[in-house]
Amino acid sequence: MVNKIFGYILIIAGLAVIGWTLFQSYNIFTDKISAPLVFKTPAPLEKSESKKIADMQEQLQKQMEETLKQQFSQMLPADTLPKLLNLISWSILACILIFGGGQVAGIGAKMLK
Repeated sequence: MVNKIFGYILIIAGLAVIGWTLFQSYNIFTDKISAPLVFKTPAPLEKSESKKIADMQEQLQKQMEETLKQQFSQMLPADTLPKLLNLISWSILACILIFGGGQVAGIGAKMLK
């Protein structure tokens, strides 16, 4: 009798974990809540302009780097990559939780036999 009660508790707990995970995933992917912040955008570094670049080649190289940074930022905004990585990390965590909930519910079902 105790095994059956504990089995039902495990089934309910497993299904609750699965249901909560699916509900949170729905809210995250419909943008009602934000994904957990695992990856953050680094703060921009402040560069001191007190140092003057003497060599003309270094100035040209710096100008080319700035131009490339501007072009890349137009193609791919700065916050896109951390958002994508946060969604991927949530998806992996959701898969683990759903798998774990299924295993817990499976153990509960075996205890009912």
